[in-house]
Amino acid sequence: MAVDDFEIPRSSKRRLPSFTVSPETFGRGAEAFARFMGTPAFLVGMTVFCAVWLLWNTLLPESWQFDPRSLNFTLLTLILSLQASYAAPLILLAENRSTDRDRVEFEHDRQRAERNLADTEYLAREVAALRIAMREVATRDFIRSELKDLLKELEDERQDENGTDKVDPRASEKRRGDPRGG
Repeated sequence: MAVDDFEIPRSSKRRLPSFTVSPETFGRGAEAFARFMGTPAFLVGMTVFCAVWLLWNTLLPESWQFDPRSLNFTLLTLILSLQASYAAPLILLAENRSTDRDRVEFEHDRQRAERNLADTEYLAREVAALRIAMREVATRDFIRSELKDLLKELEDERQDENGTDKVDPRASEKRRGDPRGG
């Protein structure tokens, strides 16, 4: 049986040279181009270029004109169209890269906000635990009131032992024979 040409795969030999450009390098170049196109220097330069082109091809003799007015400046129109056809995709590429960067930055901000929220919640729990613990700790006012109560109890016990209801320091001094009391 004869073998058809369609049954045998054709070898894939490239006839054109292939070159690869890193997407990152190409993207950075597109961003630089888009950034330059948005500067006043580019706008002024483009305006001067078009003005010189129009003046040259309008005011000089026809033998010196390379894009005559009679042909409606066809070459200038083609050049500007070519520039626009390359500028638009490059600007879109730069915007897409910017959007991707913003998306990554937004994700980092969201993760940072989550960590900050977790830290804040942890600190709030710790402060609440400290407040609860501080209620159980004896404060200065509490210790003073307790000492006053103990002092009063001791004085009451001492009075009970002496058999008097309340001991007046001056009265006890009079009983002992205070020279001042008379």
